Amino acid sequence: MIHQTAIIDPKAIISKNVKIGAYSIIGPEVVIGDNTEIQSHVSIVGHTKIGTNNKIYPFASIGNDPQDMKYKGEKTSLIIGNNNIIREYVTINPGTVQGGGTTIVGNYNLLMIGSHIAHDCRLGNKIVIANNAAIAGHAVIDDNVILGGNCGVHQFTRIGKMAMIGGMTGVSRDIIPYGLSTGNRNILNGINIVGLRRINKSNKDIICLTEAYKDIFKTENLSENLKNLNIEFKRNELVNEIIEFINKDKKRPICTPDIK
Repeated sequence: MIHQTAIIDPKAIISKNVKIGAYSIIGPEVVIGDNTEIQSHVSIVGHTKIGTNNKIYPFASIGNDPQDMKYKGEKTSLIIGNNNIIREYVTINPGTVQGGGTTIVGNYNLLMIGSHIAHDCRLGNKIVIANNAAIAGHAVIDDNVILGGNCGVHQFTRIGKMAMIGGMTGVSRDIIPYGLSTGNRNILNGINIVGLRRINKSNKDIICLTEAYKDIFKTENLSENLKNLNIEFKRNELVNEIIEFINKDKKRPICTPDIK
């Protein structure tokens, strides 16, 4: 059902069983997949593609210009996957030419009220972003991350899979997979053991990871710590994911524990 007050450009592609509520605006280069529900007062513009079975709540602004001084109206894009819940006042911007041109949001994500996804970000699947959290440009957030309310994520930051970030945290350093992080400027507080148990990782693997964690972060010289890491730890899949994450981008600072 499409409400009679909705303003939909005739060039927009609206698939089957899409619901569009009162006073919503759909631009000419928008593609909306099957069974997506767009409630009232939603703005979807720009070169934006939205998949199937998404639910978008009132006053969300999706696909409008990036908040980047370098942006001069170039044609860039925003791609949103399937089965996402996008709550009230969420803002999601497309990419910029300088950042690759595309912002991507995966599948089964929950973006709570007032959260912001900036230009050129890459979000995976099953991510929870709590109220008023703001993610700056070029950030990469992997699957199953939980980001607490009122967090601020610095541009270009990487957050590994199944990391948990506490509310009000300023995320200025990359967070390893399965890491727990809090703080005005984030520090590492350990491993997300509860999350690992929920996905049925064995106690043996979790114990191995927690022991390896102690050695990886025993000093601030991560390169030396990884070099001297016990070979048995390196045979563990979870440990290897952290090692690969740290080694993938040597230019980015890694969030570490508060070593005293």
